[in-house]
Amino acid sequence: MTPPGPAPLVRPLAADDAPAYRALMLRAYAQATDAFTSTPEERAAEPLAWWVRRLADPAGMSQAFGAFQGAVLVGTVAVEFNAKPKTWHKGLVIGMFVDGAARGTGCGRALLQAAVDHARARPGTAVLTLTVTQGNGPALHLYEAGGFAPFGVEPMAMLTPTGYRAKVHMWLDLARPPPAA
Repeated sequence: MTPPGPAPLVRPLAADDAPAYRALMLRAYAQATDAFTSTPEERAAEPLAWWVRRLADPAGMSQAFGAFQGAVLVGTVAVEFNAKPKTWHKGLVIGMFVDGAARGTGCGRALLQAAVDHARARPGTAVLTLTVTQGNGPALHLYEAGGFAPFGVEPMAMLTPTGYRAKVHMWLDLARPPPAA
């Protein structure tokens, strides 16, 4: 664990951040294969324009956030929304990753809070959902500390090199007050 230092700078990512975001996420897909449903090979084939759209959809349907230590992007998370009227009220937290050297520095908490704050500020958003691979204790603890609660487990959610893995589905009622720090 890295000793505590200055709080990470967390901000929305923009088109200029796409190369660094792409590099970080390709490391994430390679290092945390059980956490993501995409493979590094799949995502490496995507053009830079795909990564730019993933950072901040022009229609406002997604936003990625980055955690920086100095000028280096060390963590990220994104929130996606749906344009369909029946599911407009929901947001989905995706792509959460903090580089190994930056873990334990508050980056994960700060990123998750940025995602939650962004969803709370979006008119009509009532709930956030996410999935976490069953057995990933640190991620589960982070999400629970952020107010998310499990509501089910999807068996055999994805096939990894070590076999099938289940996903824990979690949700956060945005009308509830945030948990005490």
